Amino acid sequence: MSVVLFSSSYGHKNISSPLLFYLLSFRQCTMASLSLSLGLLVLCTLALVHCDLDDSHVRVWGLSASNLKGDFLSQPDPYVKVWYGPAFGGMSSILKNQANPTWPDEFNFLDMIHNSVLKLEVWDDIVGLDLHMGTCKIPISPGTHSEICQLKRGTIFYTYSYGYVYSY
Repeated sequence: MSVVLFSSSYGHKNISSPLLFYLLSFRQCTMASLSLSLGLLVLCTLALVHCDLDDSHVRVWGLSASNLKGDFLSQPDPYVKVWYGPAFGGMSSILKNQANPTWPDEFNFLDMIHNSVLKLEVWDDIVGLDLHMGTCKIPISPGTHSEICQLKRGTIFYTYSYGYVYSY
């Protein structure tokens, strides 16, 4: 058995039954694959938009440091970068000529991945390549905690809270 697939001024194009069956099956598999891919994309997007139902969050504030040592030429111009798990929360303000700075900045994160690590990096703002003064990494725990972390070039102090957001 053959089926006319299309016709043109040059004649008809005939396709045998096994070939037609293969082409139709291939089309159905391709459509099913596309539907599955789109379905997975929608599920992944929903998971990112609403990762958790409990509205918990992480807040980092009260950042200060002592005895920061920059390059040999001047007092350091320090700033802090903050991460919670894979999420970059931002960078603090740069405080000029401060070996013992107190930053006014606050960082807030949604708790998308429970029990992630909080990471703070302290840097000296130098023309060209900034100087890395040290990194702190701690696994967080529920509640409010004040932390002290010894760096390669000084000490950093900060407070974090890990808990729930209540809205009334």
